[in-house]
Amino acid sequence: MDNLFSHADATVPDDNEAAAELDPVVCTVVVPGPVARAFAGFTDHAHLWWPMESNSVFGAGSYVEFEDILILETADDGRTAVWGTIDDWQPPLSFHASWHPGTTALWSTELRVAFRAVPDGTEVRLVHDGWEGAEDPSATRSASANSWTSVLDRFERFMGGPVS
Repeated sequence: MDNLFSHADATVPDDNEAAAELDPVVCTVVVPGPVARAFAGFTDHAHLWWPMESNSVFGAGSYVEFEDILILETADDGRTAVWGTIDDWQPPLSFHASWHPGTTALWSTELRVAFRAVPDGTEVRLVHDGWEGAEDPSATRSASANSWTSVLDRFERFMGGPVS
């Protein structure tokens, strides 16, 4: 007897199994210029290009910054929201963070952003994974995929890439 409940369908995965099967979100853009410039643009100048009106806790008027080991949003009234905690910082090549914008760190996803030289400039490759803890893993992954595409498009334009 494979299952304690003999009438249970063993072919239907439970929610955790289904979440574990979700692929990471992988987004890549190429920006003009050297790796160090792209890394600095992404991490030191996020407040200049991040689409706060659509991808933030507090909305337009707030700003995001990489501060020590945190990715932090600050509202115009001084309130703050931690978006993530950096646990691997390798400038100008990559960083890795737990990612939980606007929520507690009790549940977070994993975010890695890597920068490498290519003939046309710098490839920025973002990998976002770890959906199994979400209330609705598939919907969370889908929303993140759409969000990251628009965020990286904005970064590409900020760095001097083509306007689409």
